[in-house]
Amino acid sequence: MNSEQLFGSNLVAMVTPMGAGHGLDESSLDQLVEHLIATRCDGIVVAGTAGEAPTLTETETAALIESVAAKANGRARVIAGVGTNDTASSVARARRAQSAGADALLVVCPYYSRPTQAGIVAHCMAVADATDLPVMLYDVPARAGTAMDPATLVELAGHPNIRAVKDAKGDLFEAMSMMSRTSLDYYCGIDELNLPYLAIGAAGLVSVVGNIVAEQNAELIQLVRDGDLESARRLQRGLLPFTDAVMRTSQGAIMAKVALHALGIIDAAAVRLPLLESPQEHVQRLAATLPHLPMTSRPARTIESVSMP
Repeated sequence: MNSEQLFGSNLVAMVTPMGAGHGLDESSLDQLVEHLIATRCDGIVVAGTAGEAPTLTETETAALIESVAAKANGRARVIAGVGTNDTASSVARARRAQSAGADALLVVCPYYSRPTQAGIVAHCMAVADATDLPVMLYDVPARAGTAMDPATLVELAGHPNIRAVKDAKGDLFEAMSMMSRTSLDYYCGIDELNLPYLAIGAAGLVSVVGNIVAEQNAELIQLVRDGDLESARRLQRGLLPFTDAVMRTSQGAIMAKVALHALGIIDAAAVRLPLLESPQEHVQRLAATLPHLPMTSRPARTIESVSMP
């Protein structure tokens, strides 16, 4: 199977809807999954960074994966974030994710511990050995504190279950080199660089802004595949103010929830500490971009109704 069959191409790093008491909001989760599929998302990343994975309990994570898998019901691939900085915990999470119905795994470079490259290889191999699910590595040095070296990626590409990389390094030359040297498929993990990654041959996107604009991301992917870069650039330019407001203010997960709430897709924009709700200046900056998005639907409520305490 190719990467699109394993993971999809238009992936969304799904936020985790939470209620006023900061518990999981199942009703909003159902609405969000339906919204993502209706807007041409074909891969849903559950319990990743945008899903506030560090604040989810293991019980919540398993329940979340099971709920999304049941709701998607084969209409989109479900990729479960299972990586931690503890290998034994990551292995256990991978097995629980498979039992919960995940189609694939997302494994982040171990954070905080800052292992050697040999340690990164051993960690990722152990998780990949734990199930028969395809694995997407998550190379995000800004969060993990350590990058996966090219030699590490080459070695990991030899594992039959390790099939792709969510690349949040932003090193386009390295990405091109790895695509030419290995069988790994690359997915852009930096929304600001979606078009450049697609242009150099990325298999798809893992997008935070896709929570809101998955349909536009799907169009962007298709335009690049068709070789219509002029139209792709025009589409990307139209998304720039919104992408900037979501990704370059307080934090992507926070602002994506604000936008989803404004659109009436989730019932609250609540986040868990250590994340904090957005200050009003960020909310208003986002509000200014929503009417100008190239969207087929319009906000169901005014952004002012999403004002934060």
